[in-house]
Amino acid sequence: MRYDDAISEFSQAITLKPDFAEAYNNLGISLGNRGRSEEAINAYTTAIRLNPNNPRSHSNLAHGLSQLARLDEAIAECDAAIRLNADFADAHANRASSLQSKGLLDEALKSITRAISLDPKPAESHNTMGNILKDMGHIDEAMECFRRAIELSPEDPAFHSNLLYTLYFDPRCTQSQLLTEHRAWAKRHANFSPLVTQTPDTATNRRLRIGYVSPDFRAHPVGRFILPLLAAHDRQQFEIYCYASVQFHNALTTLIQKHTDVWRDIRTLNNDEAAKLIQSDRIDILIDLTMHMANNRMPLFARKPAPVQATYLAYAGTTGLDAIGFRITDPHLDPPGSSDEFYTEQSIRLAETYWCYEPPTDAPDTNPLPAATKKFITFGCLNNFCKNSPAAIETWCRILAAVPNSRLILHATDGAHRETVRQIFSNSGIDPTRLNFVNKLPMSEYMQQYHQIDIALDPFPYVGGTTTCDALWMGVPVITLRGQTAISRGGASILTNINLPELIANSPDEYTRIATSLAADQPQLIHLRSTLREKMRTSPLMDAPRFARNMEAAYRKMWQGV
Repeated sequence: MRYDDAISEFSQAITLKPDFAEAYNNLGISLGNRGRSEEAINAYTTAIRLNPNNPRSHSNLAHGLSQLARLDEAIAECDAAIRLNADFADAHANRASSLQSKGLLDEALKSITRAISLDPKPAESHNTMGNILKDMGHIDEAMECFRRAIELSPEDPAFHSNLLYTLYFDPRCTQSQLLTEHRAWAKRHANFSPLVTQTPDTATNRRLRIGYVSPDFRAHPVGRFILPLLAAHDRQQFEIYCYASVQFHNALTTLIQKHTDVWRDIRTLNNDEAAKLIQSDRIDILIDLTMHMANNRMPLFARKPAPVQATYLAYAGTTGLDAIGFRITDPHLDPPGSSDEFYTEQSIRLAETYWCYEPPTDAPDTNPLPAATKKFITFGCLNNFCKNSPAAIETWCRILAAVPNSRLILHATDGAHRETVRQIFSNSGIDPTRLNFVNKLPMSEYMQQYHQIDIALDPFPYVGGTTTCDALWMGVPVITLRGQTAISRGGASILTNINLPELIANSPDEYTRIATSLAADQPQLIHLRSTLREKMRTSPLMDAPRFARNMEAAYRKMWQGV
């Protein structure tokens, strides 16, 4: 879309007619589409001042405010639009998005249902409903919504990416199906001529320019895991560029910038512009850190602005793009020969671990085993609620049934999905009062939750990564199920790297047996509580210089063509 031309034309119209409210409204839309959210909000505000009775301007302002996480203001503007026109579908849809961001999923679902009943044509509404249902753990229904969004807007890569990422939460989805779906995305959205076609100059061991691309250089799992690597990179051998599209900078963003040679903000650049910038920077190896997660730049990588491209860290899957030649993994996520045919990229296995962990600076000290004073075992899973598959919940029911008086703490926002889980436990003969929920918390309070937990239960098939490391750092052992995909072997990789293979199960029955046996062994739980932090500290997971050398060896391997 030619948004810059539109901005120029609407600005000219306003110059000719300063009280032209509709021009301000349309200017706001164009500015918003260019990522210029603050300016868009100013334009919408002016449009409303000139014509306060236009529900569309209120709804558009709400969308802009939500982009800046000013959620209460956004909801108020949606309500203003709805007062002016109760049947204005866009206002109900924007209200749903803001409510979802606040974690008010029941209200969000009501709003988006109303929006679709009024106007079922906008693909964005079905996409929003899919995201809400996914957050509530309704994976099948979410995928139906994403597929409907794709039908209505087949050229939008973001809706299609949402479907791809959600497939990993479906235990019935095979590796072959994942590959087929990802290739379908690439066939539809990755048809670009490569910007860089020359063969890399591998004759010299010169200093290489490495570019990392992410919207998540911030307080986010990607930001947390990439920081120690950036800090430990050998600057004599590698020059580090970060191509950031971070909406909200925070202290972690500042730290990441500190360990970057060149920082490029590409948030307001479209994919063509960003790709040409990367090409002009003469990046040798470009690393994607997002894959098909939110705000990804897969279409940028499809343009191939660097001679060597790879994906790392977002999750251990495939992108589907032929333009991305490599995926970084480890020998535990992808045992050699186990699954390479299910990736469009060539797998480059780091020597030991996929992750390099640095604990939060405000993490509290470990505490004595809670069960020692409470006289009952508390299990916990603080992963995103959408990871709690029916198979995992069924297994946890069996564990609580086998461990008398035990409790389970789950992370879940308020809403009907909590009651759904309580009912599942009740139907299994478990008193639902043994089940407790915690909402999203600030980092220090989230880490403090582990003071209540004796044993962590990894969800499956999409297991934890950051959350597993956090639990172990807090002295809480994690039971994990090793599955058929790399994503389902993340816990196995982490536990192998701290030499705790006895906590890795190969079936739900074994998972149950390990959890119940450990719950009955209080001396071992006390021992683990007091030693896990040191196990983490002395493991490959927290040896940043060692990890960086392994990663840099992988980069050299890619550069040499493997």
